[in-house]
Amino acid sequence: MREIVTYVEMVTAGQLNAGEVVPGLALEPLDRGSSLVIDLQARIGAPYGWASARRSEQEWSTWFARHPARMFWLLSLDGEPVGMAAYDVHPGEEVEIETFGLLPEFTGKNLGGYALTLTIERAWRLTPSVRRVWLHTSSLDHPHALPNYHRRGFHTYKTEVGERG
Repeated sequence: MREIVTYVEMVTAGQLNAGEVVPGLALEPLDRGSSLVIDLQARIGAPYGWASARRSEQEWSTWFARHPARMFWLLSLDGEPVGMAAYDVHPGEEVEIETFGLLPEFTGKNLGGYALTLTIERAWRLTPSVRRVWLHTSSLDHPHALPNYHRRGFHTYKTEVGERG
C-alpha cells in the first residue's frame, strides 16, 4: 500500500495557531508504567495500522527498553481518557511529538484542534531551551491529521513516498 510520510516542524513557539478551547480538555503527565500507555496507543493506532495496535507483550517490553526517556501525557475530557501524546527530546533541544492521537470514539467531536494545541504548548515547555518541535504523519493516518498540523502552524519540511505492509 502506497504511503506518503510528511514531516512538519515549528521553529518558534510563536508559530502556534491555537485551536478553539474545549472546556474540560486537559493534558496531564502519564506514568510510563501505567497500563493506559499501551491501551491508548493500541486503540488510537488500530484504525490506521500502527504497529502499536498489534504488539505482543514481549514486543512492548522491547519497545519500552528502546525508548527509556520517552514521556507520555494523557489527554482527558472531564477526567475521561480521550487520547494521548508522547514526546522524545533529541540532541540540540529538539522535541519530537512521537505520538499524538485521539481514541476513535472521540474523533470527529471537535477536540483535535485544542488537543493538539495543548500537546504543542507542552512540547515547547519540556526543556528550558527548545528550539524546534517536529513530528511526522502518514497519508494512512486520520485524514484530518495533516490539515490540523498545518492549521496549528506546523510547516512541512520533508515528504517521503514508500510502501507499507
